[in-house]
Amino acid sequence: MAFLISVLVLVSQVINPVWLLDFSDAQQQAKQEQKQILLNFSGSDWCGPCIRLTKDVFQSPEFEALAAKELILVRADFPRSRKNQLSPEQQKKNDALAERYNSKGSFPLTLLLDANGVVIKTWEGYPENKATGFLNELRTLTNE
Repeated sequence: MAFLISVLVLVSQVINPVWLLDFSDAQQQAKQEQKQILLNFSGSDWCGPCIRLTKDVFQSPEFEALAAKELILVRADFPRSRKNQLSPEQQKKNDALAERYNSKGSFPLTLLLDANGVVIKTWEGYPENKATGFLNELRTLTNE
């Protein structure tokens, strides 16, 4: 029974990749697994293009399969609603990421980074080439 539960947890992680909240943990994992990092700045409860990007791209089966194989995912969320407020510790981490990677305060902003945090590619706003084009570009950049 414990084996079956372990398999189900593993399968659910492959199908639905986990978005990490700590960039240091993501870098460590990316180095161990020899993967790239996809960092997404989002306003999950107020930014229409952010919500659309999550729904159309990040929750698509094609993206989830690619991410599970090639990427470590990090979300830096900046919600505005009181009920969605982050812990002070998480807000501080997200602010530090924004200072380093999103000084203009663009939403959504998505970056592909190497395991050392060096920017490979930046997408500002909702991708002009829609979900299919974004995924094709991401596949090319991750050598998928």
